[in-house]
Amino acid sequence: MPLKINRDIMIGELILNYPAAVEVLFQYGFHCIGCGLSSYETLGQGCLAHGFDEATLDKVIEDIKKAVAAGEEREKARMAKKK
Repeated sequence: MPLKINRDIMIGELILNYPAAVEVLFQYGFHCIGCGLSSYETLGQGCLAHGFDEATLDKVIEDIKKAVAAGEEREKARMAKKK
């Protein structure tokens, strides 16, 4: 069962399961991907602790979902070409 990408997902879990999220986080200036707290902090906690407002947090989540979906579509197309 896929993980739900929302403000309650642990940052470490997000990065591990959805590598496309890293680029989005970098685009927003969220550069502490390798931080030791990433295993204990949710995406919402991390974003708010780094000064993001609620609207920006919602936009980050939306952009991560789009990036993950685009990556999944590219992978499906790549696998279809192999067949």
